[in-house]
Amino acid sequence: MVITIPLVLLLAAALAALLRFKALGAGAAVVAALFGFYLAATDASDTVDQLVTAVTDALADTGR
Repeated sequence: MVITIPLVLLLAAALAALLRFKALGAGAAVVAALFGFYLAATDASDTVDQLVTAVTDALADTGR
């Protein structure tokens, strides 16, 4: 039986582990950049874009 795991999930797990153990350095920056790059190529990119837009709009409205 062959089990396949998408690279974006492996990068997400690696980034979560780096953040959990506070191992933030050059390696974490590379993992975060790769995760963002591969996440942008998935169907989740539209959802992430909408979420970021909603949060920035909400933050902009709190200052008024």
